[in-house]
Amino acid sequence: MPRLARLLACAVVAGSLALPALAQGQSPVKIAELSARLFEAGQQARDPLLMVAAAKLRKTLAPQPTERRAEGGEAASEAPLDWQEMLAEAEALATEDDTLLGLIEDVRAETTKGVATGPVYNIGKIANGRTDTYPRVDFIGGEYAEIYVEAKGATDLNLTVIDAQGRLVCSDTDSSHIAYCGWRPDQTAPFQITVTNRGPNGVTYALMTN
Repeated sequence: MPRLARLLACAVVAGSLALPALAQGQSPVKIAELSARLFEAGQQARDPLLMVAAAKLRKTLAPQPTERRAEGGEAASEAPLDWQEMLAEAEALATEDDTLLGLIEDVRAETTKGVATGPVYNIGKIANGRTDTYPRVDFIGGEYAEIYVEAKGATDLNLTVIDAQGRLVCSDTDSSHIAYCGWRPDQTAPFQITVTNRGPNGVTYALMTN
């Protein structure tokens, strides 16, 4: 496992019960993305410490559900990976390590306040090769806008954001089950969000905005 990744994980899990130093100054949407990337790195390296770091970050979030759904899309109730599942997978890999097992129990037991104003999210279900197009969402001019999608299960989700004039504002089209877009609108205006599943299977995913 890369040394830097392990150092980042240690910084997170060694933090106090408040938001870890690694996440200070980061938005809740960005923390959601960071926790997903840490967890994925932990899975690939079979390193429970990275998974615990991911769970600790995710536990600080307080996302709020919304009735938003894609036009003609399919809503779903199954949430993406949560911090309890992250810890359970870490625990399965740490069966011989009493120190790590103790750390896992500490994260389970700790109380977090969550963010003061959590991001909003909706859960959707999308088939392979399909695109979900959302009704236009207003973002405030001069304030940093963020959109994040995360699938539960291996797939390739692509995210694009189009402005009212049909111009591409942001896209994340790398091969991953997560995608993130962030930009600062010049003025308050509506933006169109599309999510495309280019993976081998249909998946449930969460779409989160600030």
